[in-house]
Amino acid sequence: MPGISSGIRGDANLLNLREIPVANIRPELTMFLIPGENITQAFQTIRDQVVFTNKRLIVANVQGITGKKVSYTSYPYSKIQYFSVETAGLLDIDSELLLAFSNGAHLQLDFTSNVDIKRICANISHMVL
Repeated sequence: MPGISSGIRGDANLLNLREIPVANIRPELTMFLIPGENITQAFQTIRDQVVFTNKRLIVANVQGITGKKVSYTSYPYSKIQYFSVETAGLLDIDSELLLAFSNGAHLQLDFTSNVDIKRICANISHMVL
């Protein structure tokens, strides 16, 4: 899964998550929202999307050649045990966010260098702490 992994990195900048307007999210993602849940940020690779809300993050993983098969995963902030971030550098042009959950699962998100990773961390901190 480019840009989104459980330890596997997408090295090509095109495969890393870039911020998109909330209006550009996959329409079906809104059906997962509950009353009072609002989208705060959205990101996309070539086909996959990650949506941060005020309650959780939702990952849409588009699969197959046609892209008709989509896997949706919800990660509630309440289940985050810890997270770490690595900002973009001179030679490493992407930034990474690693989230660890209470069930032992890990989620690594790779972002393009122009994404404000510190803002993402501040939002997660606000929701978790």
